[in-house]
Amino acid sequence: MQTGTLISLALYFILMIGIGLWAWKRSTDTSEGYLLAGRNLPPSVAALSAGASDMSGWLLLGLPGALYASGLVEAWIGIGLFLGALANWFIVAPRLRAQTESYGNALTIPEFLANRFPDKAVALRVVSALIVVVFFAVYTAAGLVGGGKLFETSFASLFGDVGMSDYMLGIWITALVVLAYTMVGGFLAVSLTDFVQGLIMAVALVVMPLVVMFGEGGSAGGSLTDVPVDGFLSLTNGLTLLGFISAVTWGLGYFGQPHIIVRFMAIDTVEKVRPARNIGMTWMGVALLGSIGIGIAGRAYAQRNGIVVEDPETIFIVLANLLFHPLITGFLLAALLAAIMSTISSQLLVASSSLTEDFYKLFFRRNASERESVNVGRICVALVAFAAIVIASDPESQVLGLVSNAWAGFGAAFGPLIILSLTWDRMTGAGAVAGLVTGAAVVMAWIALGWNSALPGMEQGLYEIVPGFIAAWLAIVLVSKATAGTSERPLPA
Repeated sequence: MQTGTLISLALYFILMIGIGLWAWKRSTDTSEGYLLAGRNLPPSVAALSAGASDMSGWLLLGLPGALYASGLVEAWIGIGLFLGALANWFIVAPRLRAQTESYGNALTIPEFLANRFPDKAVALRVVSALIVVVFFAVYTAAGLVGGGKLFETSFASLFGDVGMSDYMLGIWITALVVLAYTMVGGFLAVSLTDFVQGLIMAVALVVMPLVVMFGEGGSAGGSLTDVPVDGFLSLTNGLTLLGFISAVTWGLGYFGQPHIIVRFMAIDTVEKVRPARNIGMTWMGVALLGSIGIGIAGRAYAQRNGIVVEDPETIFIVLANLLFHPLITGFLLAALLAAIMSTISSQLLVASSSLTEDFYKLFFRRNASERESVNVGRICVALVAFAAIVIASDPESQVLGLVSNAWAGFGAAFGPLIILSLTWDRMTGAGAVAGLVTGAAVVMAWIALGWNSALPGMEQGLYEIVPGFIAAWLAIVLVSKATAGTSERPLPA
């Protein structure tokens, strides 16, 4: 590891922790400040924070790796995600921003659901908080796996013999830096670091595929015509109906991702949702095109130059080390860490908020002071991070696999619930509980039975979000109609 690369990474770490300390002085005295930054995020920060916390290491590891291995057919995942994110901004964002404030100024998704359906308040808060903590432990583990792979691939033996593998060392370093600024600065620190990290990611995702194709030795060493695999550049090569459905339905997951939709709750005003949407979707389009370009161009470059990439999910790291000056390599690796850390920090904070607001204050200290609540939240951040470290300790873990499971779990459990709770005033509390439990249970059963597939190239299997989402939607509608007249509440005008 060259000195220039280490300097770039050190500056990145210092910047992230510095932002955390700055935020600590400004918004962590109250629960609303620590968990939602006082609902004062400007559109640009909210938009890039939502995008950066959404994409994670999946954007620079999982998706390029899938494209590297199987070709352009894997781009259907990105297409589905883009359409889903766009629908999320139109359907959920403005309504959630308005209704979470009108229903008791809710600070968390479970609290909003409890306020929306008071007759099932305890059940909704407990069940939804359990789902949040369990799936976020898995989701956070996916990010830590990305950090482990980065250190294992690029930083081998950098710190000598410290009694653990480079993979585990990477996991611990990633986790500790994220914990430092998340525990100290709360939501404002997470959102501001997401904003900076989103900018870094966008630059890296534009620069790398262009350099691979057109930089010094690029056009000679990375022409797409050098890929010998038939149909590699086809969107339909090997695509089955189940594979197509599995890929494009990733977009359904957006409606139920707590770490993404909580950004909508923190936007300054409802009127600023529209500019935030425009900024966010522009960023996402650029990011997805760059990620696809890295996978395709990286395969061409490796093929032409006889480079063996044992783990396709490390193609971004391999190219960063091969093609760039050490200072730029450090910046690119910082972009990967930015993708990983922006998502981990958001997930840890949302899981912590659920444990604090929906367990601790509900069952143990209902009248806990603001300072006590914030301190308990910090402890919960550390507890969830430790659980994720344990899950991520298997070096054979795949980023895309872990992300797909957690994404489906949230999308099926919360997606139909959030949409209908915001748009259908005939929904009842019993229907809400039924949808929450049904969506999560179907996803977990589908995975346990081995019927799942998240990738379009698979010959069999259906991505678990599809049956989970449909089952949850039906459960909400049917149970709400069966319990009509018990707890409906008119939606705000």
